[in-house]
Amino acid sequence: MTKQLGLTAVIMLALGVGAGYWLAVSNPLDNKTTVTTAIKKPLFYRNPMNPTVTSPVPAKDTMGMDYLPVYAEDNPLADQSVAGAVTIDAVTVQNMGVRTALAKQTLLSHVVRAVGRVAFDEEHIVRLHPKTEGWIETLHADKTGQWVKKNEELLSIYSPQLVASQQEYVLALNNLKVLEKSPIEEIRSGAQDLVKSSRERLKLLDVPAHQLHELTASHTIKKDLHIHTPADGIVINIGAREGQYVTPETQLYLIADLSKVWVYADIYEYELPWVKEGDPVEMRLAGVPGSIFKGRLAFIYPYAEAKTRTIKVRLVFDNSELLLKPDMFADVTILADKQLDAVVIPTEAVIRSGAQTQVLVVRSPGKFEPRPVTTGLSSNNDIAILDGLAAGEEVVTSAQFLIDSESKLNEATAKMRALSPASAGQGTHQHD
Repeated sequence: MTKQLGLTAVIMLALGVGAGYWLAVSNPLDNKTTVTTAIKKPLFYRNPMNPTVTSPVPAKDTMGMDYLPVYAEDNPLADQSVAGAVTIDAVTVQNMGVRTALAKQTLLSHVVRAVGRVAFDEEHIVRLHPKTEGWIETLHADKTGQWVKKNEELLSIYSPQLVASQQEYVLALNNLKVLEKSPIEEIRSGAQDLVKSSRERLKLLDVPAHQLHELTASHTIKKDLHIHTPADGIVINIGAREGQYVTPETQLYLIADLSKVWVYADIYEYELPWVKEGDPVEMRLAGVPGSIFKGRLAFIYPYAEAKTRTIKVRLVFDNSELLLKPDMFADVTILADKQLDAVVIPTEAVIRSGAQTQVLVVRSPGKFEPRPVTTGLSSNNDIAILDGLAAGEEVVTSAQFLIDSESKLNEATAKMRALSPASAGQGTHQHD
């Protein structure tokens, strides 16, 4: 009985194994449990050290490192219709510190700030020279900084030529007195012409009118004659002292009228389009705290300074109170009248790479599009966009260089996708 049970168990085990083998061969796994592994095909290969260098086929860089394969899911594009468009998730955008600003239509104006130097008004500087040789007898204005008024006596000079000219004039006057009743017209006319020419000679030698009048009335010759200042001003320099022999080459006085002063300032080349002659100017000085001087831009010099690459401008200020001293330094503000109605964005939003200028436009949250633009004048961290951007569009103002790098990679990906299989199989690639 026991042997029979054992035999029956062996037969049943054999039947079970055979049935299992038959089911395994004739009935494959259900489709729901079948795992198939798709073979991914790279879009292209990227240099591991320089991601901008790609190849359509496997390659090695100069160091012998293999190019890395790039698959479609590794390089998503936000918008296939725009080359270089980028999609970035919200968390990454926040971590990158991306900031944006709206382009706006507004009036762009500019204020130019510079350091100025007060100087003399060159149109109101008098350099006084004698018209004859001689010796200075008396020096009345003998201190630099001294204020003198027009026609004020500056000095007296003894000149043999002046004495001789006075003698000629007196003789001509005496001769006219004798001949003025002559019946001959030519004699009377000649005597009058001699007096006239002698008087003119004295005037040309700067004999003052009051001394000439006194000489005509008294016929008394003066040893020394006075020299008067031709204009109001301050004595800046004295070129001779009492007893000194002087010639027409000697500069006796340098007199400057400080009722108006010039101020020289340097502006940068990019500020030049904003300013023009006649623009109002404000000036502040440390030596005159609390005061604001108002003037105007009088002249823009037609050349640039070679070392500083700046352009010199000349400003004019009233100085009736004589508070402005030559060679003082001042803070100058040029209030440019020019205004430009344009689409304006922050200057930091502009990406300049080589010959191309572009901005990154926010098309939707997390989606950025590179856009070439034409820029115009800039002012106070704002810049005008002449073409490529409309008012109300949003642009990236920070971290845009990181996004721009990704944009260039996406653009390269799009170009590689466009390659035909035939061209991809030729084995051509870009070397780093």
